[in-house]
Amino acid sequence: MAREAAPLTRHLRIHRERGHTVLEFRGEIDLVSAAEILPHLDEATAGPAPRVVIDLGGVEFFDASGLRLLYRARTRVLAHEGRLHLVCTHPPTLRVLRVTGLSRLLPPRPTLDAALRSGSPAV
Repeated sequence: MAREAAPLTRHLRIHRERGHTVLEFRGEIDLVSAAEILPHLDEATAGPAPRVVIDLGGVEFFDASGLRLLYRARTRVLAHEGRLHLVCTHPPTLRVLRVTGLSRLLPPRPTLDAALRSGSPAV
């Protein structure tokens, strides 16, 4: 599939991959970057049966603002009877996901390919 040549914002790149909208979060995901990402996340999770992957592979820092984005995406995808998968291998971010319990609701996959191959939706 064709990919966008450049990031949509400094903290987000979006592309289509095997029928899924992939949102690649990048850099520091904090209050400021979350505000940039939010409208694009809402667009990707709107409509009937959205198929979304959030890839945290490029994340260097992830705070409560990032958690709110993930929870919002999950809530919206569930409301529209869609699928949401998460890609994450960054140890500090994985720790935040485990400590908050979000990793039970949205189990992280190690690669984009693993998320796309996953037969069962994360949510």
